[in-house]
Amino acid sequence: MPVSLALALTLASAAAGAVLLIAAALSALGPLDLGAARPTVDQVLEVVKLSLAVVAGVGGVVALVVAYRKQRVTEAGETREQTKLYAERFDKAGDKLGSDSPAVRLAGVHALAALADDWSGGRQMCIDVLCAYLRMPSPAEPAPDADPDVRAAWQAMGEVRATIWRLIATHLRKDAPTPWHGADLDFTGVTITTDVDFTNTVFPTGNVSFNNAKFSGGTVGFGGAEFSGGTVMFGGTEFSGGAEFSGGAEFYRFTAWFGDAKFSGSEVWFNGAEFSGGAVGFGGAEFSGGAVGFGGAEFSGSAVLFGDAKFSGSEVRFDSAKFSGGTVLFSGAEFSGGTVGFSGAEFSGGTVWFKNAEFSGGEIGFDHANFSGSEIGFDRAKFSGSAVEFDRAKYSGGRLRFTGVADWSHPPTGLPVNHPLVVELPPVPSGGEPSSPTSQ
Repeated sequence: MPVSLALALTLASAAAGAVLLIAAALSALGPLDLGAARPTVDQVLEVVKLSLAVVAGVGGVVALVVAYRKQRVTEAGETREQTKLYAERFDKAGDKLGSDSPAVRLAGVHALAALADDWSGGRQMCIDVLCAYLRMPSPAEPAPDADPDVRAAWQAMGEVRATIWRLIATHLRKDAPTPWHGADLDFTGVTITTDVDFTNTVFPTGNVSFNNAKFSGGTVGFGGAEFSGGTVMFGGTEFSGGAEFSGGAEFYRFTAWFGDAKFSGSEVWFNGAEFSGGAVGFGGAEFSGGAVGFGGAEFSGSAVLFGDAKFSGSEVRFDSAKFSGGTVLFSGAEFSGGTVGFSGAEFSGGTVWFKNAEFSGGEIGFDHANFSGSEIGFDRAKFSGSAVEFDRAKYSGGRLRFTGVADWSHPPTGLPVNHPLVVELPPVPSGGEPSSPTSQ
């Protein structure tokens, strides 16, 4: 509230209070004898005391307002001075980050992190600078026979980047003294050649971007992390290194997007993760090597999307996963190699769709899976060459549907014949491998 308005309201309140006070005093004195020549001495004294009290009260109120005004001016001056000091610290830290000396750069990194802790209003700006440093191209690794001093300098510069990763992760942990929870983190296009530890971190809000990043060495670990809001983006990322979301990572009301990512030799694990909201998307991703694992993961309300993904050589495992809600979509996916396994998975709710998927190679296994409530759909899918197996699967609920299959030249094996929960099976093609005649 502006000080002028506060002063006006205060004086108005004081005047109203004075009027009420005088009225109360006159009432207590009793009615004056207007016929008398003049008021009594006692009446005059009472009125004088009352007037002095009112004047003193109003004066006190004015003094308080003036003091309040001075305090506001003083605080505003202190705020301006503090902001000026923060700006000076920011400039000095930025200058250090531009130094040719790795030691001076390290000092700049720690100075920026300390400033982010102290300056809540400028925290995001400090974090943006640290992230921008990671996005800058790093010098190429010297040849093995390069001068030892050159290799030492290169390693020292690498330590600057490793320190930034470590400081950011430390401030995102659940028990961080001064947390950076909810900050936006832009790692777009970074090249990660070392281990990065985000275990037990918290992402309540904010956006984290690894779009077009390259995981070419080491592992980025998110074990035990809590993703409760915001978004983590891995769009177009190249994984020839690893990423780890195992160890109790929790996803609820959150989105992780790996759209158009390329998995050529890395390992990305979601083993034991809990998906109770939001989505994890691999739409258009290419799996030509390495492995992606959801073993033992629990899907109770999220969507895991592999729409239009291409599986030509990777291993994607959902072994012992539990599907009690949510959706797993492989719509339009192409299976020409590699393995996708649901061995021992439990389908008690939710849906798994392979609509318009093409099975021309590789292996897709549902062996020992337990179908008790989910709906599995292969609508308009093409079975032309993959080995799709349902051997020793159990059916007690839900439905397994093959509506309008477009190609049945290489049908799945192990499907029960005439089972009420397995519907719209096309006839076995001439010379094709028959389905199992037994139902379980």
